[in-house]
Amino acid sequence: MTRAWVSPVIPMVASLLLAALWGLSVFAGWGLEAFCSDGESRRACAQRLDMVSTVSGLFAVIAASATAAALLTRRGGLLPVAVVAWVAAEAVLFIGGMVAQ
Repeated sequence: MTRAWVSPVIPMVASLLLAALWGLSVFAGWGLEAFCSDGESRRACAQRLDMVSTVSGLFAVIAASATAAALLTRRGGLLPVAVVAWVAAEAVLFIGGMVAQ
């Protein structure tokens, strides 16, 4: 059985793009605009979304650490861990945002 070789550039780019999406969603207000756009309950929704962002941030710290370690140590085996952690951070943010509405 032969294994297909995947260039480490692909998961690294995926990891960096997911990091950018997460950062813009949390810090640039994309998540707030997406999930808390109605006027009256915006403040309460924003508070709930802050809590969700904090939980999502735990996964983002793991993902950023794995991405940095893979980049600095040149260990390609850490890249799938980083990508999975970024996907988990995005999933928590999305599901939590839906619930926060």
